[in-house]
Amino acid sequence: MADHTKHGHICETCRPKRAANSILSGPALGRRDFFKLAGAGLTGYFLMPTLGSQAAAAIPAAASGAHLIGKARNCIFILMTGAPSQLDTFDLKVGSWTPSDFNPTSYNGVMFPQGLMPKLADRLNSFAIMRSLRAPALVHPLQQTWAQIARSPTSALGKVAPNIGSVAALEFEPQRKAHQKMPVFVSINTGGAVVGSGYFNGLYSPFDINADPLGLDSLSNSDGQTVFENRYSVLQSIDTGLRTNSPLGTDVATMGSFYDRARNMMFDPQIDAAFKFTTEEQQRFGDSTFGNGCIIARNLLKGDFGTRFIHLNFGGWDHHDLIYDRTQGIYPLATGLDDGLATLLDDLASSPGLNGGTLLDETLVVAMGEFGRTIGPLTGQEGRDHYFQHFAVFAGGGVSGGKVIGSTTADGTTVEDPGWSQNRPASYEDVAATIYSALGIDYLKILDDDPFGRGFEYVPFANEGAWYPINELFSRSLQPRPGLIPRDGGGRRIQNE
Repeated sequence: MADHTKHGHICETCRPKRAANSILSGPALGRRDFFKLAGAGLTGYFLMPTLGSQAAAAIPAAASGAHLIGKARNCIFILMTGAPSQLDTFDLKVGSWTPSDFNPTSYNGVMFPQGLMPKLADRLNSFAIMRSLRAPALVHPLQQTWAQIARSPTSALGKVAPNIGSVAALEFEPQRKAHQKMPVFVSINTGGAVVGSGYFNGLYSPFDINADPLGLDSLSNSDGQTVFENRYSVLQSIDTGLRTNSPLGTDVATMGSFYDRARNMMFDPQIDAAFKFTTEEQQRFGDSTFGNGCIIARNLLKGDFGTRFIHLNFGGWDHHDLIYDRTQGIYPLATGLDDGLATLLDDLASSPGLNGGTLLDETLVVAMGEFGRTIGPLTGQEGRDHYFQHFAVFAGGGVSGGKVIGSTTADGTTVEDPGWSQNRPASYEDVAATIYSALGIDYLKILDDDPFGRGFEYVPFANEGAWYPINELFSRSLQPRPGLIPRDGGGRRIQNE
């Protein structure tokens, strides 16, 4: 088995799957294809610098009156594909199977594997854990898609539903400033398999990249900027009569906008620098593919380039066998998460935001898998199989750190206390409603432009009271007293050296 931490993980199980979509309206547009559109000059049909009609055509229903948190400007959504084991990480259940070097430690009642993820253990006051999350099914492709579109992929609109990030792109695009050249929605390390914009205009598709310290080679042209600009100008001039009313339909205008956006990103030294990083910085984030993605996510938000929603994939967690193997089990992945996420939170917290606080204050960070793993002793293959019970981690964007929402039974079989207002296990739709609410997006909104004429609900059936934001994450009244006190598995206080 490959070292998932050091190399991009591309197996069919852990790679996030995308819903069926067209070339323009559905899949992510890879960075190489994105820049080829601007540089190749194959046809002039695609040079119409228009935003498209999605925003104008998407007429919302009457004002919903939803109460929104609205404290976040940005979101980093980390999908840990393959499904990490909740009872070995963020809902630790100690048993005879637990490796001693996990060093289970209680922090004011929050049991955590300090030995497995020491940096995150030191930062428990910086994030909240939702332990009462429950998956509706146990199939990797189905659940990875479900987590990204906030509905069943087999539902009426499941095949054409946009990514949550595409909804954010639709909402935030009108707020774009002149200097902001990057797409609103960027996906990192997905291998091109992130769910795209569905039936939305292709402009709201994710700009999909792989994190590489050398950056993106397509941000320039081998013939130089002057030659490129001359060619681009000629191409535009000869295509004037072909940019409107194309027999190819509205996709032409969409592709034209892709060209124009790609052109604006090229030859910009600040954007170029955002995708590069030093060896020292790479080491600080854990020298892993995930850590590299965290660096780029931080850079894009710090640079205020227009990106507001980042999907960061972290695969390799499907441990049906050898989960406690130190080289190919949970150890290297947990180390990568510990190094990358802890350093990301630190850097966001130390970077100034646009509204007087920190960048972490303005950025909601969510980390979760598609489901959990079986409880108790290991299987005959020394691993854990798929299980409904799992977790989500929330930080920044107004989240009150140092708390746990919900609890499971002593053996982790099921939810014992949901821990939030709806008094039931939370689902993906609730997580999506929480993300939208934190970003100030009306999660009850319904658009009337879907291809089936059913009305596209940002969160299906939320208007009927089926799903809600997890507001307890943002409630200061539930925050535990300051200064989490580390204790060992027997409840004894641990004295720091």
